[in-house]
This record gives sequence, C-alpha cells and structure tokens, in this order.
Amino acid sequence: MPAENFIRYLELRKEFPFFIYESYSYSLYENSIRIGFEFNLSDRYFFHPEMHIPLKDSFRIKTFPGKENKQIWDTLVFHIGMIELISYWKAACPPDIIIKPHRISHDQISWWKKLYYFGLGEFFYTNSIKNDIHDFVNIISGNGEETMPIRPGLSSGTLIPVGGGKDSAVTLELLKKNTDEIVAFAVNPGQAILRTAEMSGLNRGELVEFHRTIDPELLKLNQAGFLNGHTPFSALLAFNTLVASYLTGFKNIALSNESSANESTVPGTMINHQYSKSYGFESDFRYYVDKYISPEFNYFSFLRPLSELQIAGMFSQFSDYHPVFRSCNAGSKKGAWCGACSKCLFTFIILSPFLNKNELLKIFGKDLLDDLSLKKEFDELTGLSDIKPFECVGTPEEINLALVATIKKRSDDLPALVKYYIDTSQYAKYKDADSGRLFDQINPEHHLDSKHLEILKQNINLHTL
Repeated sequence: MPAENFIRYLELRKEFPFFIYESYSYSLYENSIRIGFEFNLSDRYFFHPEMHIPLKDSFRIKTFPGKENKQIWDTLVFHIGMIELISYWKAACPPDIIIKPHRISHDQISWWKKLYYFGLGEFFYTNSIKNDIHDFVNIISGNGEETMPIRPGLSSGTLIPVGGGKDSAVTLELLKKNTDEIVAFAVNPGQAILRTAEMSGLNRGELVEFHRTIDPELLKLNQAGFLNGHTPFSALLAFNTLVASYLTGFKNIALSNESSANESTVPGTMINHQYSKSYGFESDFRYYVDKYISPEFNYFSFLRPLSELQIAGMFSQFSDYHPVFRSCNAGSKKGAWCGACSKCLFTFIILSPFLNKNELLKIFGKDLLDDLSLKKEFDELTGLSDIKPFECVGTPEEINLALVATIKKRSDDLPALVKYYIDTSQYAKYKDADSGRLFDQINPEHHLDSKHLEILKQNINLHTL
C-alpha cells in the first residue's frame, strides 16, 4: 500500500496541478464570531471550512470585528487560513499553491514551506512519498496588499491552551497560583477539556472555545482514494491562539509542550510526529509572529524545560485531576481510555513510578502493563523497535527509566510486560542508571522569562523517583 500511495501521489500531482487559497471572511453572527475560508483544488473541488467562536464575558467588546480593527482581523484570520489550507492541499499535493488574499514576501514563503514540509513529515513517511523541501511545492504569492504588523493592545494575563491531558493540567495548576489572571483556551473542547478547566477553578464562561469544522468534501475525497494523513495540528492551534489572545487581551500564551517533543519519531531523520510541538517550531513561530504579526504576543511553552518524567511526577501530586484527565486519542471523543493504544500505555508507564497500583487502576480501569497484546506498542515505546509510535509520547530513555523505577516499586507484583522487559537489552542498559538525575535538570532550550522559569524551579521537585 505505501508504494501504491507514492504512485497515487505522482498521479494526483499531475491531475491537480494547483491549489488556490481564494479568500477568507469573518463576521459577527448572533452570539458568535464566524470565520470562513475558500480553497480551490484545480477548479475541480472547492472547500469552505469554518470556525465559530462563541462570545464570552471574558472577551473585550472592542475586539469584535468592525471597521476600526479591520487590519487586525485581516492579519490574524489570513494567517489561520495559511495553516488551515494544508489539510486540504495534502489530498492531492498539487505542485503549486497560489495565495490570493494577500502578497507575502520571499522570507514568508520560505517560512511556510519549512512548516509545511516538516509538519507533513509523518504524512510523507507513512505514504512513502519521496521529495525534498525545495521541490515538494511552489508557493506563489498573490498581487494583493501585504498584511501589516498590528498593535492589538495586549495587557498582562495568560492564555493557557488545554488539551485535557496531564501536561496542561500541570500548567493550569502552577500558573493559577503564581501569575496574574489566567484563562483557558480549547479547540473543539471535549469532556476531558471541560472537566480539566472546571477542576482548575475556571467555569465554562472563562473557557475560550473555538469550534472548527472540516468541509465534508474533504472527507469524501479521502473515501474516494485521495491522500490522507497527519497534519501539524499544533501549528494550527498556534495561529488560533493569537486570535484568542486578542479577544481576551492577554499577551502571554502558555503552551504545555515538554523537551521530549523535540526528539524525532524516526531516529536519524527530521520526521517527528510532534514537530509543531518542538522547540524548533516554537522558535520559528516566535520569529514569524514578532516580524509579521505583532511583537506584543508572547507565545511559549511553560513546560519546555522539563522532561515527561518531571511532569508526571508533578501531575501525580494533583490528585483532583486524576479522574478527569484523558490522553487517549482513540477514546477522546467519549472521554475514555481505550486501553489499547500507545498513548494509553505510555501514560500508564510514565505515571507508574509515582502512583500505586490501585491509583492506576482507578484511572485506567486495568493494569496496562499486564496486557501482552500491547507488546508491539511496548517495544516501540522502550526503543526495542526501530521507530517510536506516531503519537505524542516521551523518549525511550524516559520510558525505560520509568520502568526501572516501577520494577523497584512493584518488585513483588511484576505484571506480564515488565517480566518480559527484564530479559531485554533495554533493561540491561538502564537498570543501573541514575533516574533521579532527570529531576534536577532544566533544559536550557526554552523561551520562558525569569518569572515563569522561577515558578518551575520552585516546583520542580514536587515529586522525585
């Protein structure tokens, strides 16, 4: 199938030679702000994805779309369209992308090509598509006006994107106690997101919600044999947070991406499922926003200096969140743990050194380390396989250190996968490692200011192995 996908890729590029970003729109409609885009696939298929933003008491009235702030809304919404389009372009991967609404510079074109290329790294890899950053697409700028840098007039305060997992819960808990006013933000919030925000003390009126819909035409094309695969959702989230920041007036945008997100999924390559969660993307995004949108926005990952093990240790102390958080993509719509995927197993392993068996069973419903049907996922997580799972998971080092700590903790009650693990080369490699050293480390690659960094340092040893 992968080889067939590459042939299909070549055929589609020939059949569909161009993709056009035609236009964007925004308006007040009843009790929400409506945003829409028009994309054109070689004059054959047309897509009209939309997003609506329910009006909330936490918004500043003057930020709503109007003549007085047209330039601000033009700049912000246009850029959401620039990242939204990649979900539709990838269906046929036309060699040309034509940007009609605004003129963009050569520097901007290079920036977007880099994001598209590395953000679609997993998509290209899983479809066996061979190309390079120079020839995979040609971005053609329109002749319209350039978008101008804006002055949104932001003040202190922090916007925290919430995904419903352990990481954003840690960010919420630490920042609500140590900073100025906070507000939570989510795209298409499900049960875990709503309950996590509520547990932090924020009511739904204080949750900034963006409701994004995918044009059904794209889903039809996927079913008809067009190309499909992973896109850089966190990059889309990043541009959406700028609108949310403007609506609330809060300049700080505190993500919850950790240092582990920097590691490639396929060793020896730049293919990373978490590319748009990486420090590299974060740095690129800050550069782009500062130069082309506004230096008032302060986009950073609050947890960037930390490892997954450090975050898990902190989260283990916040027991109120344990019944409500979810990190399972397969079960996210139902607010459940599927108990059969790499993400579920990873979360179980990384928490195992800090929570006892009964606490883990209350969260997950079963002992995932006692399930031999998860051996493939286990091997991928621990580094016994050649590649990591294409999921947002920690590094093999972190996972192996967590397992070694778990073995010491559960020495009289070792589950099946742990018994299997003891006979592997990875256990031999890590069994005598100093796992505690990870808890004193602050990764220097981050964009935290001194205030936020000090908050982390004060809480870094909430729990150690």
